[in-house]
Amino acid sequence: MAYDDDLRLTLVIADQVDSMTTRAFKERTFSVDTKPDTTLVTDADREAERIVRAQLQRTRPRDSILGEEYGTTGHSSRQWIVDPIDGTHNFVRGVPVWATLIALVEDGEVVVGVVSAPALGRRWWAAKGGGAWTGRSLTSAKRLQVSGVSRIEDASLSYSSLGGWAERMQLRAFLALSEECWRTRGYGDFWSYMLVAEGAVDIATEPELEVYDMAALVPIVTEAGGRFTSLHGAAGPWGGDALATNGHLHDEVITRLRSVSD
Repeated sequence: MAYDDDLRLTLVIADQVDSMTTRAFKERTFSVDTKPDTTLVTDADREAERIVRAQLQRTRPRDSILGEEYGTTGHSSRQWIVDPIDGTHNFVRGVPVWATLIALVEDGEVVVGVVSAPALGRRWWAAKGGGAWTGRSLTSAKRLQVSGVSRIEDASLSYSSLGGWAERMQLRAFLALSEECWRTRGYGDFWSYMLVAEGAVDIATEPELEVYDMAALVPIVTEAGGRFTSLHGAAGPWGGDALATNGHLHDEVITRLRSVSD
């Protein structure tokens, strides 16, 4: 496939990052700071992004890089997007639900995505046209497929928190949707979307996200047969919010989230 080499490189980089972040998580050998936006950042976040950047600058020197901790470098139409630790608050508190997210965008389309969650012992990946997979390596992987659930009342919904919905004046709409669903759980962050790709969850949505929170998730969901858009239906990770579904439920969820205002 066209992006096999990029995917293999990304998986190798994820291995290097996992080694460092896992050690820091287990040994609690990191310091914690507060960013200007009041979110937390650790020196493990910064070191993880430095590892990714160093490898990409050596192997893909012409490509641009956008990272959560160090911003954007370069101007290429090929851009790597990195969230060194998605779920930093979990990382800090000892909750194992955190992951490194690495994506490659070419001409505005996310063509490679890797999500590595070493504390869970899980990894997911996809490249354009090559399907979505989970496993320990390329040679021992299981192909992902979204669910076939076609009714909201049979659907499982995952989310991160309620605060953002209240800030957007959409809390009533979100709660109404959740009450219609068969099951609602707050798996949160990257994991919600990986569960959609696996077919274990049917809907995942968040009202406020940055592009580095979403980019790596997009090809994994879509290559598994699902849809990933903004809450207004724009495809990809560019809208500042996210809705991922198995595809069957997507348009109805968008309609329901628009139908009630606070």
